Amino acid sequence: MARSRVELFEQIRRDWRAGGVSIRELAGRHHVHRRTVRQAVASAVPPPRKAYPQRPRPAIGPYAVVIDGWLLADRDVPPKQRHTARRVWQRLVAEHGASVAEVTVSRYVARRRVELGLDKVQVTVPQAHAPGAEAEVDFGEFCAHVAGVLLKLWMFVMRLSCSGRAFHVAFATQAQEAFLEGHMLAFEYFGAVPGRIRYDNLKPAVIRVLRGRDRAEAERFIALRSHYGFDSFFCIPGKAGSHEKGGVEGEIGRFRRRHLVPVPAVASLAALNQLISAADVVDDGR
Repeated sequence: MARSRVELFEQIRRDWRAGGVSIRELAGRHHVHRRTVRQAVASAVPPPRKAYPQRPRPAIGPYAVVIDGWLLADRDVPPKQRHTARRVWQRLVAEHGASVAEVTVSRYVARRRVELGLDKVQVTVPQAHAPGAEAEVDFGEFCAHVAGVLLKLWMFVMRLSCSGRAFHVAFATQAQEAFLEGHMLAFEYFGAVPGRIRYDNLKPAVIRVLRGRDRAEAERFIALRSHYGFDSFFCIPGKAGSHEKGGVEGEIGRFRRRHLVPVPAVASLAALNQLISAADVVDDGR
């Protein structure tokens, strides 16, 4: 899959952290200008690009949705009966009266297969939990009386896979701001950053689910990952991936039953998080 600029910066920063590599060598390794390497070392967020008007695609544009539909439908048919670029071009001409060159269709199909993740082979990755190597993140729903009003709230949870030690914090939403702040607070609480973090397909991190493990990720999440230097792992959607993040899902239920029953009654969200923080201290003594 083609790298976004934020992902490129993340890879450059990872190589720079390893040490012993010059700016010139990093530029050659990643096929970029030395100025780009300096920008990546200075910040996980790339400087804004100059805005250019979008170029029209008069030949292939009217048929892009049709082609994408055919390519996506091929995921459910036998491999030997899937569309080749030539077959896509033939169907466009025969069924839609398209006046477009075969090479134009071939280039579009090749690019879209990469963008849609259709060029990847799905594999199974076994779990292994070395100390400090991995954590799991999720949101859990719960209720609390805040200033006399019963509210539905969201608990951000990060659980270390090896030790089972967990961090919890309550938010009024599970929006991207809460998602990113939860990471920062968890890293501060643990005093370190896990090597890899497992996620399901939370909207604050994933814009679009592609094929297998591939995801179109939110750039603010990529920048957070680049800044702290951890890797991410996304579970397969649905029941097939439900066992891949069972530790944090079980932790949400355990913490809710242990510390949020009966339903808490507090004066503010800050007071609620003080209770949750105290509960974390109690759990750390187990």
